[in-house]
Amino acid sequence: MSAKGARERYLVKPGSNVDLERIDTGEKALLEDGNKESSEALFDQLQTELQHLQKVLYAQQKHRILVVMQAMDTGGKDGCIKHVFSRIDPQGIRVQSFKKPSEEELAHDFLWRVHQQVPRNGEMVIFNRSHYEDIIAVRVKKLFPNEVWIRRQQHVIDFEKMLVEEGTTVVKIFLHISKDEQKKRLESRLENPGKHWKFNPDDLSDRARWGEFMTAYEDLLGKTSTPLAPWYVIPADRKWYRNLCVARIMVDTLKSLNMEFPAIDWDPSAIKVD
Repeated sequence: MSAKGARERYLVKPGSNVDLERIDTGEKALLEDGNKESSEALFDQLQTELQHLQKVLYAQQKHRILVVMQAMDTGGKDGCIKHVFSRIDPQGIRVQSFKKPSEEELAHDFLWRVHQQVPRNGEMVIFNRSHYEDIIAVRVKKLFPNEVWIRRQQHVIDFEKMLVEEGTTVVKIFLHISKDEQKKRLESRLENPGKHWKFNPDDLSDRARWGEFMTAYEDLLGKTSTPLAPWYVIPADRKWYRNLCVARIMVDTLKSLNMEFPAIDWDPSAIKVD
């Protein structure tokens, strides 16, 4: 049991027609026995590998890693980030969330605030929501005319192309939950006083537009998944399987960079510490 093949199975092929309804949000296809308990050792191993790979990334100071995390409300972005990346040295990772644009941000182009937050050499940055909100929300909520979000899709493709060509590896994750699972998670927040802070009544208005959001995401995923910056649609009803798949994708992606610790030009055996 290795859960290998996550990148291949959940990749959105560039230019493909995405049908989210046909994707089983509760599947666990990459595990032979499909058992949560038996997957724990594998997840532990992947976390250790990711921890090591990030150390090399930080030491080498050559590559930059940008992880874009999108989902519907209650989709599990926070939990996924917390569990998958929990062992990484805080010096080498940063989580950036994008809220409603401020007056200062609105006075610039929509990518202005985003570009300031991309990773530097040796750093891993996770966007918890991202520049894609400025396409999805604008489209579904009709904040601007259609030509605005249509134009922005191409801007994003060009922006990510520039990032990749300048040395950034872009990994885009869409955590896909079912409408029924969202209902359970919203009700859980209402029933638990300790989770009331996580509930936003506005989430219900977005839930009422579920079909519109799915249509918008299907179009966006197909059109903005590129060979340089691909999307992965991860079944996310089972939190443990979601975490396993994201960890596997991250480990395989970092391994593909063939990173090494920097070579030294001195002999350690010739040095004596008094």
